[in-house]
Amino acid sequence: MVAALCAIAVLLLGGCGTEAAGGADDATATGAIPWTTTEPFKVTAAQLADDQRTLTLTAQVPDGKKPCVRALKAARTAAEHNTVWVQITFSSPSGDKRSGCTGERTASTRLRLPEALGNQRLVVDNDTQFTADGAKLPALRLCGELGCDPPATGCTSASYDQALIAADAPMHSYRDAEHCDGKWLVLDFSWRTGPVCGDTTASPAGCASRLGDRWFFRAKPAGWAPITESAAGGCAAVQRAEPAFPTALCAGLSPLSTSLHPSYPPASASASPTRG
Repeated sequence: MVAALCAIAVLLLGGCGTEAAGGADDATATGAIPWTTTEPFKVTAAQLADDQRTLTLTAQVPDGKKPCVRALKAARTAAEHNTVWVQITFSSPSGDKRSGCTGERTASTRLRLPEALGNQRLVVDNDTQFTADGAKLPALRLCGELGCDPPATGCTSASYDQALIAADAPMHSYRDAEHCDGKWLVLDFSWRTGPVCGDTTASPAGCASRLGDRWFFRAKPAGWAPITESAAGGCAAVQRAEPAFPTALCAGLSPLSTSLHPSYPPASASASPTRG
């Protein structure tokens, strides 16, 4: 009787079993979804307990309707050069979209160091830095792209590097000119473009072309803050955005070369498609 009923089900539904074809639990013919060891999307916070040794680390991990994270843990991997290195890992099926682990959530894990953190920097997952120096404990201070002790804002090379980051300059940009009085800054920079470097068959030769830009900044407690960008000469553009910008720093500026900052005018009306 059971065999007969199953045969009827096969004819009507195309199958016989306890799960509906195409359901959320169906692993498909490619097999089970694998769980792999990985790192968090981002480490967002670190706290240090009163014993100065116990760390609570918070990170962004995958999330979905089903379990997406197992075995979340932190381990100290090294301690040298006044720095403690920690790695956070967990197991997840999020590498396979069938898992449904396409969202994000925060999760925390705890680690006890063999000795007090003291004034050592904490580096988590290779690039996220924290420090107790200047922090409001128990929370450790999250350091920026320039480290835990960024350069003071001023007319220095390190400070100009911070300005490039604030202007979201392309990677490997280099400074062409600076006009600075400690409170205000004009920064011209450029970057290589064109065919890949070393390509002797390209014309022009690889890395021979350049693009560039000019940004204006005002000093703030956290560093150089961008005001505006303009390839034009003189002061009109920046003083329109910030009337207090000193004329002495911008009056002598020449327009950027069109080769560094080409303009692309909109298509003419004659080039527009004709409407019927």
